[in-house]
Amino acid sequence: MNNGVKTALIILAVFAAIAIGSVLWGVGQYNQVVAMDEQIKSQWAQVENQLKRRYDLIPNLVETVKGYAKHERELFENIANARTKYFQANTVPDKIQASQQMEGLLSRLLVLRETYPQLKANENFLKLQDSLEGTENRIAVERMRYNDSVKILNTYRRTVFGKFFASLAGVNEAQYYDIPEAEKEAPKVKFQ
Repeated sequence: MNNGVKTALIILAVFAAIAIGSVLWGVGQYNQVVAMDEQIKSQWAQVENQLKRRYDLIPNLVETVKGYAKHERELFENIANARTKYFQANTVPDKIQASQQMEGLLSRLLVLRETYPQLKANENFLKLQDSLEGTENRIAVERMRYNDSVKILNTYRRTVFGKFFASLAGVNEAQYYDIPEAEKEAPKVKFQ
């Protein structure tokens, strides 16, 4: 074999290695963005699992409070409507919005215990309140994990190659589960 043929074969082998390496790298990037998308879906399922627990507890809590707070009818109706909105929501952003609305209403519901001192002593109310507070803590943890996964995907999508591979895989930007504006302010404490 002459030097020209050897050189051509070496150049061809180098280009083949680069091509194979590029294809393998591309497949890896594609698989990575698909894995990130699936991680977000998995994390959202965990958030929904805890939100479902919350929505299962709420009717019992409302019924317990209703016995003491008969004139708080509007609050109870708003809670029922927010619960319905959550179960009717079809997209993650709609479910996040419904959940955020419910968080504000639950805060108002739990404040009623200050208005009705006998409610504070009700054993059913206290058990339900503890269960709901535990669920809210679980939701906060799952929301944090979900947002961490969203951050990883959205950061990747903003990179040069990430944007290409995300669009190739049909993976769109994910929405964060943010704290509602109303909850960002510290509650005001008033003594009368």
